[in-house]
Amino acid sequence: MTQVAVVYHSGYGHTAKVAQAVQQGVDAVDGVTSHLISVNDVNDVNDATWDVLAKADAIIFGSPTYMGGASADFKKFADASSKVWFSQGWKNKIAGGFTNSMSMSGDKLSTLQYFVTFAMQHGMIWVGSATPGAQKPGDVNELNRVGSWVGVMTQSDNAPADVTPPASDLETANIYGSRVAEFAKKMSA
Repeated sequence: MTQVAVVYHSGYGHTAKVAQAVQQGVDAVDGVTSHLISVNDVNDVNDATWDVLAKADAIIFGSPTYMGGASADFKKFADASSKVWFSQGWKNKIAGGFTNSMSMSGDKLSTLQYFVTFAMQHGMIWVGSATPGAQKPGDVNELNRVGSWVGVMTQSDNAPADVTPPASDLETANIYGSRVAEFAKKMSA
């Protein structure tokens, strides 16, 4: 069975909500199982979570965009992966990514580009989003309303995670999770 891990950090619950939507998309693909992993639960290189990541066919990275980049908590996880990098443990795994911030841009592209570079350092294969762009960019009801094809960008208002990000952003994340899972399934066949 194909395995996809969704590894994320969430400061206030919004990015966790997006991670869950990505996981739901992964779970919608027959023959694929998912693992939702908060970087806060990854303690050291001997942790059982690292074993899950080693067995995964794909890893989807997620973080809020803080100050134009991935959060410090995500970066700590990325830095801890250096032992995996040294042994090329993630080489040829499928990779993807998503991010969330309060503003429409918030320099979210910088976070996705960081994820791409991180994946390339590990010798991974990046899968972008194929969701069509919004016909009315910014419209809260449109899929891919932020307009990203590198990965998924979502936007949350300054409100609790139970009311934001909007359903269209979560559906965009869901579609992306399915896309990465489908690609991982094809590659692992």
